Amino acid sequence: MQALDLLLNRVSVPRLIEPAPDAAQREALFSAALRAPDHGGLKPYRFLTVEGEARNRMGELLAQALIDKGGEADEKALEKARSGPLRAPLVVVVIARLQDHYKVPKKEQVITAGCAAHGVLLAAYSMGVGAVWRTGDLAYSPQVAKGLGLSADEEVVAFLYLGTPLNPPREAPKADVADFVSEWQG
Repeated sequence: MQALDLLLNRVSVPRLIEPAPDAAQREALFSAALRAPDHGGLKPYRFLTVEGEARNRMGELLAQALIDKGGEADEKALEKARSGPLRAPLVVVVIARLQDHYKVPKKEQVITAGCAAHGVLLAAYSMGVGAVWRTGDLAYSPQVAKGLGLSADEEVVAFLYLGTPLNPPREAPKADVADFVSEWQG
């Protein structure tokens, strides 16, 4: 696949089934992530893979965080939290590892981690692996961070769901570039 074709046509693939990406595909996915723009060469990210029975445990972690958050956690919301990680055979948790640095602000490090997540998505699409980026409020829960083993200087950036597409990817919607670009004249 040509790089420009990939960039112009990548779409999220939300309906995913077994099998998950194999070892060689995972190596390529994470190698692509490591090419993210990275001011200072800090590599301010890491990844957790969640699969098999661990997806159920992640679902329970999400449901418990929803309960502990307070408010109304009805059974439908709890079931959605529990079943979220079961949407795909592999969940990749993208984590920003924030470092004090004289030249690279933490906000920029989070952006770099987001670019690493995007690298995984681009590589997945290029190999025919289905992938979708999902987060939601629970991704930013301190309880979820603790349950996933994050340290105080880390935060979840993305939950990437990966697997075999149930259906062929849809066609990428076309947007008018002029709606998003303007010239600044000072």
